[in-house]
Amino acid sequence: MPELKRLDAGHAPAVLAFELANRAYFAASVSDRGDEFFDQFADRHAALLAEQEAGVGAFYVLVAEDGSVLGRFNLYRFGDGTAELGYRVAQHVAGRGVATAAVRELCRLAVVRHGLRTLRAATSHQNAASQRVLTKAGFVPVGPADPADLGGKPGTWYQHGLVLQP
Repeated sequence: MPELKRLDAGHAPAVLAFELANRAYFAASVSDRGDEFFDQFADRHAALLAEQEAGVGAFYVLVAEDGSVLGRFNLYRFGDGTAELGYRVAQHVAGRGVATAAVRELCRLAVVRHGLRTLRAATSHQNAASQRVLTKAGFVPVGPADPADLGGKPGTWYQHGLVLQP
């Protein structure tokens, strides 16, 4: 059973393998990270860990039983009980409810670990899969997203008011 784990230094090789294996798949629906991302991966990974340590973000990986990364789920831009959510899942598990389950779990963790009350996520109009994930996880559309937030693509902001479930 895949497990959502907080990002740590030991995840770097599996995260890089995940990003490389799915690069073309991701580029079909979101802006490509570019060669620079991969060339500077070690520095970027260290920077994420520093942000996490500073409490301004929380970064998670969905890890398969074999240790491979199936997805990345990030909370960033923390402020006043709110954060933004970003995520991506491997092509070979897309469409199987993996992203929805992980986003739901991250919503729970956002409350209990990070004290958040609201999550926001933007998705392009053409990314129907992401829209379904957000809707199934309890997010509702709240208005247009600036194309600058979505690699030049028009889209919608979604929001979820978090409640701690008993």
